[in-house]
Amino acid sequence: MRAAWALCLPLLLAACVRAPEDRLPSLKVDPARVEVAGLSAGAYMATQSHLAWPDIFSGAALVAGGPWGCAGGQLTTALGTCMKGTPAPDVDALVTQAREASAAGRLGPLDALARSRVYVLHGKDDTRVAANVSQAAATFYDTLRAKMPALASMQVTWDGDRDFGHNLPVAASGDDCRTSVAPYLGHCGFDAAGAIFKQLYGPAPMPAKAATGELRSFDQNRLRPDGRDAFLADTGYAYVPKACMDGAACGVLVVFHGCKQNVESVGEAFVREAGFNRWADAYHVAVLYPQTRASFAPLNPQACWDWWGYSGAHYDTREGVQQQWLLRALAALGVPQARVDLKQP
Repeated sequence: MRAAWALCLPLLLAACVRAPEDRLPSLKVDPARVEVAGLSAGAYMATQSHLAWPDIFSGAALVAGGPWGCAGGQLTTALGTCMKGTPAPDVDALVTQAREASAAGRLGPLDALARSRVYVLHGKDDTRVAANVSQAAATFYDTLRAKMPALASMQVTWDGDRDFGHNLPVAASGDDCRTSVAPYLGHCGFDAAGAIFKQLYGPAPMPAKAATGELRSFDQNRLRPDGRDAFLADTGYAYVPKACMDGAACGVLVVFHGCKQNVESVGEAFVREAGFNRWADAYHVAVLYPQTRASFAPLNPQACWDWWGYSGAHYDTREGVQQQWLLRALAALGVPQARVDLKQP
């Protein structure tokens, strides 16, 4: 224990990093405060997770990502329609497919989306993902709400008038706001993480200047569903506020990084500097940062989350191996609705 905490001493007020853990910490989780967010490929993964588990996630924040089911299992469609927006995503068709998948049990009960808050953020200077693609994500949820009277209370917010490129804006200012360069954190003077927390969790007191909880690493392979490869890195990360470690009832925010934004590609820049951790302290929310890995078989050289089918035909449903892995991770954190057998191999 003394050796683990010694890692924190040089960091002063920054978030402490303990020695690597085998398992995620089991927390006292408020089931009404479990949300998901993501950037680019991570945004696609976030909406897939939201629809797979609407009985778990009560909101989703999508930054530079499109609607559920956009790629239809085709990489060429992913690179064209779902990034360039030519032709635009067929939202009505995707809504019909989502409702059919839910009725067949491949997605969760869509009526559960009634309690959801959805925040779609897109920069006007984004040249990687077209604005009409992100707009289609907001329209997808709006169309679901229009076609399903039970979803009348679902809240959908479109935020597409800000000046930034294909990145996650952070509060500091700099000269990389309108570009898309590693680690894809644009110094734009706009705190996207703070906006996401406010949209998903409501107003809260201002956070501290630096996070003071623990940034923990954990063995992602322990959570493989039935031993299947989920195409993830060996190590994932979780930020745990002090209040959550002390037994307070806390929320959970799952944050999916974008392509080439995993720890292997950009170090710990995203899990430390994206801005989520200091807000997590203010809101009493643990942040889960799962990590992918790059591969050439299957073809995923940029370590993207699976939003076109490299992990299998059911990638965008609750049957997909990455969704099954996520369910086990949520169960390990103590999310009450995620009931799975966590016996380890």
